[in-house]
Amino acid sequence: MNGELVYAVGDIHGRYDLLKLLLEAIVADHRQSGSSQRPVLVFCGDYIDRGPQSAAVLEALVQLQRRTDVQLNALRGNHEQALLDFIDDPVRGAIWVAYGGSQTMVSYGLEPPAPQADAAAYRQARDALLGLMPAAHLRFLESLPLALELGDHYFVHAGVRPGVPLALQDSQDLLWIRKPFIDAKGPFEKVIVHGHSWVDAEPTVCDSRIGLDTGAYATGVLTAVRLGLGAPTILRARGSASGQLE
Repeated sequence: MNGELVYAVGDIHGRYDLLKLLLEAIVADHRQSGSSQRPVLVFCGDYIDRGPQSAAVLEALVQLQRRTDVQLNALRGNHEQALLDFIDDPVRGAIWVAYGGSQTMVSYGLEPPAPQADAAAYRQARDALLGLMPAAHLRFLESLPLALELGDHYFVHAGVRPGVPLALQDSQDLLWIRKPFIDAKGPFEKVIVHGHSWVDAEPTVCDSRIGLDTGAYATGVLTAVRLGLGAPTILRARGSASGQLE
């Protein structure tokens, strides 16, 4: 890790309750490690949609970005891209709303359009969302990079196209790829640390990749990995599957 102490976090999907618990676990782990290094936090995308508190998650990340005791690296996921696509072209809104965007709208206090709503309704919803969303949230979303290289690790949301050099990867693959990447045996140029694809509440840790998406919005488990102090160490936050905050 080029001397860095890194905590990489999987898909949050609006589970602010789990994010708080996982950040507490990271703080405790850092203290127990005895390391004096400033930790590097890498979030692998999909902060919004499906869970109930997308707006709160984005606000927490914006605040983390302003801190000086941690270094935040937040990557773009396919759900952030879908929201940005909706803002750019509201006609795409029906697809985004159907795949979790409705929960994001509700988290900002906006009633989402009905699935069969016309283009005008989605334009109105886009304008209303922009009126409710803090400018800092939009700036944060627009600034998200697709990937990050640290030492022998390559951090990305979905994965990479096997056989294609990392420097030549297509943005669609970095955001969306599943089966060709998951089924590949590797090795890749670097260890790929990613989210996006999950089967159950257990992460995948092998020589070629570390998969951190554990379906937080459905399983109630949000996962991180510590890198840079010996073998990879898994940290978890567990909560209810419903995600309803008390």
